[in-house]
Amino acid sequence: MASDGNVIAAPTEENGTAAPPSGTPALKIYAGADFFGCNLKDALVAYLRSLPGVEVVDLGTDKYYSIAEQVGRLVSSSASGGSSPETRGLLSCGTGVGVSMFANKFPRVYAATCSSAGDAVNARSISSCNVLAVSGMNTAPDDAVKIVDAWLHTPFKAPCPASGGVDWPDDIHAFLDNATAEMAAIPNPSSAASTCAICCLRKGIKFEPVGIMPGGEMKIVRESPTSAIVKFKAGSVEPAHHHTFGHDLVVMKGKKKVWNLTKKESYDLEDGDFLFTPAWDVHRVKYFTDTEFFIRWDGDWDIFLDEDLEAAKEAIDKELASGKN
Repeated sequence: MASDGNVIAAPTEENGTAAPPSGTPALKIYAGADFFGCNLKDALVAYLRSLPGVEVVDLGTDKYYSIAEQVGRLVSSSASGGSSPETRGLLSCGTGVGVSMFANKFPRVYAATCSSAGDAVNARSISSCNVLAVSGMNTAPDDAVKIVDAWLHTPFKAPCPASGGVDWPDDIHAFLDNATAEMAAIPNPSSAASTCAICCLRKGIKFEPVGIMPGGEMKIVRESPTSAIVKFKAGSVEPAHHHTFGHDLVVMKGKKKVWNLTKKESYDLEDGDFLFTPAWDVHRVKYFTDTEFFIRWDGDWDIFLDEDLEAAKEAIDKELASGKN
């Protein structure tokens, strides 16, 4: 919708907005709706199937959040793989808002609820909207077709109502170019914000080498009681040693084996595993993958070696080869 409240026409050469390519672009569109949007969805699916170069996969009708999840997941998966043809989504519920909210939970999905052709042009121009949501209760089929046409034919960064119907200035073009990459990284499931207190402590810290233990680095994060985050490279070995304090540790990530030589026991530790080692107990360690762990103890840090590195490696290799603990 333009700033004066008038609905703009779908983009054409004549109206000076974004010129569509000759014919409809090759697209694959996943469509779905809830009960309140199913009639409008059916009308739009029939319209889209009448257009050349458009493949429509109708996922049917379900609860608004369930159908939005299905469409959002499929569009997200296609976007991450750079599939051809271009894949988009079409959703309808009572207001068009609920389905938009749940589709947007997936990375690289940019869903927008549009009530006019102008909304659709803005959504495509500014945010490269790839999932269109429409209101089954408030949008007539004829108006919805105009919205769909505008959404189909408007390229990213095209003139739109928000730009006054003219080309975006160079600085906005540059912003939009950068924004696409930044938007694609939000959210990134592999780096989702953690609520784990230990993981939060880990963020941004700078480790210091543990000179007495090759391959090891440590950063004390709290004093009295003292705690630290320690990391070792895969293949590293801690020779037999002991401390004057007992210590608790939790493996944050990785895989290690601890031999308590005093108790003649051994422990295989992976992500989330906990171990308490009493004061004065002699123990040696082998790291099988890059490993980080949180460790806590009372008093000042100390360490006393009970063997050299080569002796430790030889003893560990011998035990692992024999299959002994």
